[in-house]
Amino acid sequence: MRNFLVPSLLFILQLAALAAAQGSSNRDAPLVIARGGFSGLFPDSSLAAYSLALSTSVPNVVLWCDVQLTKDNSGICSPDVNLRNSSDIAFVFKKKKKNYLINGVPTSGWFSVDFTLNDLANVALTQGIYSRSSRFDGNMFRILTVQDVVQQLRPPGLWLNIQHDAFFTQHNLSMRSFVLSVSRSVIVDYISSPEVNFLRSIYARIKPSKTKLVFRFLTVEEIEPSTNQTYGSLLKNLTFVKTFASGILVPKSYIWPEDANQYLLPHTSVVLDAHKEGLEVFAANFVNDFPLSYNYSYDPVAEYLNYVDNGVFSVDGVLSDFPITPSEAIECFSRIGKNDSGQAKPLVISHNGASGDYPGCTDLAYKNAISDGADVIDCPVQMTNDGIPFCLSSINLIDSTDVAQSGFSNLSTTIPEIQERSGIFTFSLTWSEIQGLTPKISSPYSQFLMYRNPKFKNAGNFLTLPEFLALANNTAVPRVLIRIENAAYLAEKQGLGVTDAVLEALSKAGYDNQTAKKVMIQSTSSSVLLKFEKNNYELVYEVDENIRDALNSTVEDIKSFAHSVVVSKASVFPDNLLFLAGSTDVVAKLKSFKLPVYVQLFNNEFVSQAWDFLSDATVEINSYVVGAKIDGVITDFPKTAASYKKNRCLGLGTNTPLYMQPVQPRGLLQVVSTQFLATS
Repeated sequence: MRNFLVPSLLFILQLAALAAAQGSSNRDAPLVIARGGFSGLFPDSSLAAYSLALSTSVPNVVLWCDVQLTKDNSGICSPDVNLRNSSDIAFVFKKKKKNYLINGVPTSGWFSVDFTLNDLANVALTQGIYSRSSRFDGNMFRILTVQDVVQQLRPPGLWLNIQHDAFFTQHNLSMRSFVLSVSRSVIVDYISSPEVNFLRSIYARIKPSKTKLVFRFLTVEEIEPSTNQTYGSLLKNLTFVKTFASGILVPKSYIWPEDANQYLLPHTSVVLDAHKEGLEVFAANFVNDFPLSYNYSYDPVAEYLNYVDNGVFSVDGVLSDFPITPSEAIECFSRIGKNDSGQAKPLVISHNGASGDYPGCTDLAYKNAISDGADVIDCPVQMTNDGIPFCLSSINLIDSTDVAQSGFSNLSTTIPEIQERSGIFTFSLTWSEIQGLTPKISSPYSQFLMYRNPKFKNAGNFLTLPEFLALANNTAVPRVLIRIENAAYLAEKQGLGVTDAVLEALSKAGYDNQTAKKVMIQSTSSSVLLKFEKNNYELVYEVDENIRDALNSTVEDIKSFAHSVVVSKASVFPDNLLFLAGSTDVVAKLKSFKLPVYVQLFNNEFVSQAWDFLSDATVEINSYVVGAKIDGVITDFPKTAASYKKNRCLGLGTNTPLYMQPVQPRGLLQVVSTQFLATS
């Protein structure tokens, strides 16, 4: 076989070799099945995708291959019999487009049955899902045969999926003969198919001690061609399925259905019913880069745990495009009690409370941040026209309330000292008027049609600063953080002393004399922090721009008025084309001066993360905490960060599994095709 790997891919292959040498994982735990390898990042079924799956997953990860047959009866791994969306075949063979019936549906494209294996030698695999990065497509990833996958990667487990046996039969190709032949030369752990007749045809020839047959269910309305029954009907007859299979593979919605608004309905009895029949159950359609049920708060780890650690049942395996996530969910996060203590770092600091789930700075956002396990709840203090300090994410009411639709549009104005765009500002309304406004949840990624918890998008009530402090005082949350901005403008132009109001509220609430609950004061203004230097508070300086370095003299100056520092994520790991371009020494420099470093802003939505973090908020947090050694995370989703601190895979030193190791900056950027770098 010709050597087609670019040198920059070698690091992935080296990691894969390391993964193969790593110790075994829990054999009783649910299987992690990598669909086409790590197809959430690299082109499906490419050597890079399979290698990355091996290097980031549990040691017994199973590699999934969708088998298609070529004209000369070679079995290749490709997600569909139509090669158009997963390769550049349309450019290589422009005149070989064909039309076929696939399961009764007229389909146009380029089909494996029309090409020999030799024909496909110059066809390169590409990313077939357009919302995923296409920047690896220029690396000429070759189409692999089943034998290539086994010989080059030596996977700990192999799963062959046969999706269109009837179609191949129509073209005088025998999938049965291929599967039986390949099973004699390589170890195939699982064979699945949605066609009853195919599984029945090989049932007597497959040793169940060596290879398990799995019946794949498609959507409940689709017709299974052998029986002419819907898959929904076949699900009611698992005794029949048991006659030709040892397990079932079902879409995850068969187990945890959702309503029309993307909220979970009660779980079904599918897993319990199948286990009662002696059938294993595997769940499919897990991806990180598609909106999940709102119940999961965009955290894919939380979704997996609902299938493997819900206290009622557990599936026997999950089929995922992002195998790192089920690996960490199963091995690091399952079987952890709510009262289990975690490690001390990172400090979990809420951003407007649990604003990923509820309108920011409302009583619901704060109560949920506390119950989610936040170490610090925060109050960005704004001032009303009548001098009441209260918590709100922005001085511009338009950002977080319905003020623009509430009869106050005449108060809209532009204040360059605060922001360039016009707004309706908190100091233009009284507290009574603000109490009459409706909160509005933040959805910073709505341009990607990703919205936050719409059922509660206008829920909750705003709190005055004294009410916020009283709430914190009556809970176990160990710290509160008060954010103060625009103090000079409010004092000079509006006659409102926000720092005085904060000092008075803290004093009246007893925080001056309190030692159990720590107070943090955060600002981008050194003069604001200096107003609090005589109090026993932690003064937090926020750097309001992305930085790459800091002079010793600058850090010494910061240390003269602050005890800790907040920096942006990009100040730690700058990116290029949404790939990590390296790391700075900002954190190390600040910590060398004994200044703890808190980083903002962490969100769960995958579009907020660099590609290197594999669309997984936990991977991102871990890379900053373990890789960059930050002291705290500021997040809209404190539950995810608090859960991270409890996972069992931390503090293991050299025994830390690969799926809980920090990503390497520039690791993926090295693999980006040079043609994309040249045009960026």
